[in-house]
Amino acid sequence: MTANIGFIGAGNMACAIVRGLIARGFEPARLRASDPDPDSRKRLEDLGAQALSDNLELASQSDCLVLSIKPQMAAQVLPPLGRALAHSPLVLSIMAGIDLSRIGDLLGRSNLVAVRAMPNILALVGAAVTALYGRNLSASARQQAETVMQAVGRVVWLTKESDMDAVTAVSGSGPAYFLLLAEAMIEAGVALGLTREQARVLTLQTAYGSGKLMLESPLPPNRLRAQVTSAGGTTEAALDLLGEGGFNDLISAALAAARERSVVLGSSPTPVDGEGKV
Repeated sequence: MTANIGFIGAGNMACAIVRGLIARGFEPARLRASDPDPDSRKRLEDLGAQALSDNLELASQSDCLVLSIKPQMAAQVLPPLGRALAHSPLVLSIMAGIDLSRIGDLLGRSNLVAVRAMPNILALVGAAVTALYGRNLSASARQQAETVMQAVGRVVWLTKESDMDAVTAVSGSGPAYFLLLAEAMIEAGVALGLTREQARVLTLQTAYGSGKLMLESPLPPNRLRAQVTSAGGTTEAALDLLGEGGFNDLISAALAAARERSVVLGSSPTPVDGEGKV
């Protein structure tokens, strides 16, 4: 991809994407970001990208304009940008809780070529999964959005924008669920007599390996779980106890609560940062 990519906002997520694009061979000279904070601009420059302080200049030079500001800043930052988008760039938003219709309204452009993206905090280590939903996309614009977000992990396209609330519940907030389980396992290991460092290494490497196994195996998680669950064995004893405690029902209820909260926050006049965003 030879397009110029511009970022409105140079926070952690923007830096992660820039870092990932450069690692994949993208030309640093084609990466630009604007931010009022000189420290943020310096961080981008240290990565090899160009840093600007003028949003309009950046927008007018971008073939793909990434909106990477906090959602509560959208009403202030977006309206002036509309006049710099006459060349109809792809607008890629990673702002949580603001739908594409609202973005079009704020920019004053009803036929916006746009993609809404929901990455998660795992972008910081290049292992995110990002849900994408687009409007008025050509094949090249769709590929452009994929290229940008694949710089920090995998992508999944949605057919309904309303599914972003379910995405928030599953993958946006998802890292916290696994981290909570890791915390509990470490504490339980210590209670069983391990040192904290032993419990930490055993837990974290097991989590890493389990994720890698699920991604690389053709078998679904339930089949893999069955392979390590011998009848009458230690794993079965633990899983039986989790089942008696309503583990699956609790997870289902937790994700439903997260989804409903996402719906409420998305309908708020002043959206707040979504879970999993940095």
